[in-house]
Amino acid sequence: MGNKDFSFYSGGLKGAEEAFGICAEKFGMNEINFSFEGHSLSRNKNVTLLSDEELNKGNISMEIVSARMGRRYAQADKIRKVFQTIFHMVNKGYQVFAVGFIQADGTVKGGTGWGVELAKFFNRPVSVFDQDTNQWYAWKSNEWIEEIPSITHKTFCGTGTRHLSDQGKKAIEDLFNRSFS
Repeated sequence: MGNKDFSFYSGGLKGAEEAFGICAEKFGMNEINFSFEGHSLSRNKNVTLLSDEELNKGNISMEIVSARMGRRYAQADKIRKVFQTIFHMVNKGYQVFAVGFIQADGTVKGGTGWGVELAKFFNRPVSVFDQDTNQWYAWKSNEWIEEIPSITHKTFCGTGTRHLSDQGKKAIEDLFNRSFS
């Protein structure tokens, strides 16, 4: 299987998603960035604009999201579309990689956390590079286990914080080099 047989799904936003996309392009993979009307991306390559009908396929009660994530969202209508877009990314990419901050309750900070929670719901392999500890973790048996991942599935999702550290960027680059060099 060649690199062109791999498809990478993301949201093309500044930070981790942009870094994942740059690596996917460098390694000659298919890159698909999901978005919606009026949402600006840092990475405008291979953008799939989701219609309202398509967005609604990823609709979920904000009360459920708030309960699962253990926090409230002030701008529910705006964040709902972001969460609906994340649904499409995780639904298409079997293996999920994220860069962010694992919190004490086992969730991941911010919108990145919703992608990680969906991966858990869908029983997908999910790995998070935690920028506080500068380590990769995999979700196994309902806990985070330190584990250095590789991309092993032909469809995968990359997401994460807009505030990407140099170590987070290197972790993404190392993931691709380890998997495809």
